[in-house]
Amino acid sequence: MASSSTALLSPPKPSWFTPERLLVIFCVINLINYVDRGAIASNGVNGSRGSCSKSGTCTSGRGIQGDFNLSNFEDGVLSSAFMVGLLLACPIFASLAKSVNPFRLIGVGLSVWTVAVVGCGFSINFWSITVCRMLVGVGEASFISLAAPFIDDNAPPAKKTLWLGMFYMFIPTGYAAGYVYGGLVGDHFNWRYAFFGEAVLMLPFAVLGFVMKPLQLKGFAPAESTKALTSIETASLEVQDTDVSVVKGSMKSSKSKCAFVDLKQFSRFMKDLKVLLLDKVYVVNVIGYIIYNFVLGAYSYWGPKAGYSIYNMSNADLIFGGITIVCGIVGTLAGGYVLDLINSTISNAFKLLSAVTFAGAIFCFSAFCFKNMYPFLALFAIGELFVFATQAPVNFICLHCVKPSMRPISMAISTVAIHLFGDVPSSPLVGVLQDQTNNWRKTALILTSILFPAAVIWFIGIFLHSVDRFDEESEHPEVTTADGSNTTPLLDRKAAGTTETPAEP
Repeated sequence: MASSSTALLSPPKPSWFTPERLLVIFCVINLINYVDRGAIASNGVNGSRGSCSKSGTCTSGRGIQGDFNLSNFEDGVLSSAFMVGLLLACPIFASLAKSVNPFRLIGVGLSVWTVAVVGCGFSINFWSITVCRMLVGVGEASFISLAAPFIDDNAPPAKKTLWLGMFYMFIPTGYAAGYVYGGLVGDHFNWRYAFFGEAVLMLPFAVLGFVMKPLQLKGFAPAESTKALTSIETASLEVQDTDVSVVKGSMKSSKSKCAFVDLKQFSRFMKDLKVLLLDKVYVVNVIGYIIYNFVLGAYSYWGPKAGYSIYNMSNADLIFGGITIVCGIVGTLAGGYVLDLINSTISNAFKLLSAVTFAGAIFCFSAFCFKNMYPFLALFAIGELFVFATQAPVNFICLHCVKPSMRPISMAISTVAIHLFGDVPSSPLVGVLQDQTNNWRKTALILTSILFPAAVIWFIGIFLHSVDRFDEESEHPEVTTADGSNTTPLLDRKAAGTTETPAEP
């Protein structure tokens, strides 16, 4: 009996993944996600409406906007529709990670993403493509919530933030590549083929999430152990209503189980949310991140238009895209490397965040003060380097200020907050500001100055009492003690052929 119980609670054998392979796979998935975001905003895919001049000469529309005759408002709704699914699904996937293997959840999410992207290619009107874009957000939510904790688990201790930097550098890279990809496919074929191509690229990774042995996150009981705990907790529900017919009894038992599980998951989510909201380190970090993302979101949307207006840039899209991709890669990697170099602690992460944000704000603010384009470009590029250096440290804090089992919900709530209060409202608010000032230079200076409060808030974080909770026990110590999953590497770093040491009875 004891031997069968031990076998039931033992974790699965290590997958063929090495930490390096896992990082590469997650980076490619992240790249494809952001290629999709860039592609739908590109001229080749998004297109333009048909128009007629006063002389009576008419030009036909092209792309999504032309085919569906979308107004600018509808086009704006379409570009941000995926956010609805993303914001709703992130907390759900993060909560489910406590009862379903997180690696399998990523597989489910990527499958939804792939089907939804194909649906975008077959869409017939505004509403059909809008619904598909929302489902794209649902599919992306599982990956966003769970990928960073997996990377954090398996990165070498001395390179944790560098690995996070490698992962997050594909955000600007993916956006820029999406602009190019969407333009090429849309101009030479049809905008629908851009979505089909993305689905083909993502499909192998969706399948991989189901066919490979599931990986286990630190702080979570293995899938078999979770099933064992669940069966113990719900045993009383399986032996009720014995005096009723078998069919009727089984139906009542099933309903009771579903209600019990749903109520338990919701209660657990609310409990975790309360813990996060009472954690001063987490709250200060996310507030700074919201303010930072408010500025970056408006930069990405209004930057080319402001550059064209202030400096008469004929190729503003190309210039701002080039600066973003180069500074995004170099800055993000540099931020992770520097934090590892000075010792990756939460306090040091706050120091780095406040320093680079303050420096970036000074350079970007100074850039918009110059009337000549070339000093502007030089100073703005330096400012962007500093600004992008925040990506690895800010996510390092989100992952390490909470216990391991809460990292998915930590990343999910952070993602929801920075979008809901950051980049989603920033673009329309900056548009209103520009309508009032009618001066892009003044608008850009006001927007850039908002980075200074972000630096101040992160500076406050330096003085908060912080504890790195990465090595804290999981919420099921009785399980993790038996299988040792909390004290051994999740992925096999040894050479092929090395065998595991069996757990002591």
